[in-house]
Amino acid sequence: QVQLVESRGGLVQPGGSLKLSCAQSGRTFSHYALGWFRRTPGKEREFVASIASGSGNTYYADSVKGRFTISRDNAKSMLYLQMNSLQPEDTAVYYCAAGMDPYYCTSNGCYGAPFDYWGQGTQVTVSS
Repeated sequence: QVQLVESRGGLVQPGGSLKLSCAQSGRTFSHYALGWFRRTPGKEREFVASIASGSGNTYYADSVKGRFTISRDNAKSMLYLQMNSLQPEDTAVYYCAAGMDPYYCTSNGCYGAPFDYWGQGTQVTVSS
């Protein structure tokens, strides 16, 4: 069993930055592909970014490309999401997730197997 725990989110002004982290326990961290998703009220969960296990290849939603950076530290079993130039539309509950295969979404669809394990979510609010 894999457990994922996100760091506390917070309130950020538009244009500001915030770094989320996610700690994994239970299984060998380096074996898992990892990702970040977000959900706003009334909307479906949205892919944000993901990172593969071996290659470390990264994937981003078009809406965050160039502003967000996903990274992982296998030695510490930690996943990160650096969020810059935050905008009110980035306000959401953010979730980290893990799975054995990479998963990502583009404007043409989603690829790979959905992640198996999810954190509890953390609120990020972008507002002045």
